[in-house]
Amino acid sequence: MKKEKVILAYSGGLDTSTILKWLIDKGYDVVAYIADVGQPEDFDAAKEKALKIGASKVYIEDLKKEFITDFIFPAIKSNAIYEGKYLLGTSLARPIIAKRQIEIAKKEGTKIVAHGATGKGNDQVRFEMTYYTLMPDVKIISPWKNREFLAQFKGRDDLLKYAEEKGIPVKQTSKAPYSTDENIMHISYEAGILEDPKYSLPEEGYLMTVSPKEAPDKETELMVEFKDGIPVKVEDKTNNIIKKKPLELFKYLNKIGGENGIGRDDLVENRFVGMKSRGIYETPAGTILRKAHKDIEGMTMDREVMLIRDSLTPRFSQIIYFGFWYAPEMELMMTMIDKSQENVTGKVYLKLYKGNVMIVGRESDCSLYDDKIASMHELGGYDQTDAIGFIRLSALRMQANAKRNKLLKQ
Repeated sequence: MKKEKVILAYSGGLDTSTILKWLIDKGYDVVAYIADVGQPEDFDAAKEKALKIGASKVYIEDLKKEFITDFIFPAIKSNAIYEGKYLLGTSLARPIIAKRQIEIAKKEGTKIVAHGATGKGNDQVRFEMTYYTLMPDVKIISPWKNREFLAQFKGRDDLLKYAEEKGIPVKQTSKAPYSTDENIMHISYEAGILEDPKYSLPEEGYLMTVSPKEAPDKETELMVEFKDGIPVKVEDKTNNIIKKKPLELFKYLNKIGGENGIGRDDLVENRFVGMKSRGIYETPAGTILRKAHKDIEGMTMDREVMLIRDSLTPRFSQIIYFGFWYAPEMELMMTMIDKSQENVTGKVYLKLYKGNVMIVGRESDCSLYDDKIASMHELGGYDQTDAIGFIRLSALRMQANAKRNKLLKQ
């Protein structure tokens, strides 16, 4: 009898290696799929490991460029940020990973996919919402929500024991202090000792950024150029380096931002499933680009358009965080955001210094700023007496309110 084929989102770690073998033991033909979204991984070693465990085939998919252009840059255009602090590095990666997984499932002629996300976190939603949207008749195997799997594996010790019994090579120990998730957008740190919200990540734990106090004692001067809200060029004026291609540009900002201690955040956030969660994040390039983007918008975006777009940003960020990237409401909001960005074009000049991103200037051919009208040194075609009627009309409702309140008190 022909085995059913399942496409497993595989990382090579303890959980997905165990799941790979568990699925094989359950009688599935397992195809392992590894997504390269910028994590420092020995992909050849991960492939060899998956084949050794028993995978029939291994896909290694380089998604870095698409991740930046089709997911990270749209988030930058919207100034997306969850609960005022989190720049959504993991949230943005999951829909592209799941999208390619479904594409592989179609190529392999199966409707069965599996992942290793837990039943307590956000990633299960992000993966499965994408699966259901892109393949409505999909069958999902989510072991950490499977009662048989949970009865067999109650925690990390059980996973390690199983790995030893099955000859699965693992690097993890039962005393791993916390977990990390890394991609080209960020690194996140959570769980383990970090579940105590007052516990600080030790300095040696940070992987992308140096401590601000250890950063260079002189500023790094940058120019970031945008075209319709998208970063198209970065010029490091201090080191005479220019980057234009999306992947190279983003990688360089991660490098120079990390060297200057840019992009650390420590917060307690609200997971979609209802509980609060403590996370620590490093997002150097995202932090620089968001600040620069907001600045060029100030010069090029109409006030009322900005007000409407800003009112959408919290909801847009929540949609990303909750895992609804492919939902109809996301398509609607993305269309509105794209329209708002049509003239967000220009250059922003900034300095990086010991954890700080400092804007020092900007210029744009699409500017709405008129220095003659704004100047305090000339009239510039602006009749200041017009403000008399403007202020009187604006004050009418406040005068009426004051009169009413006075009568009510009599």
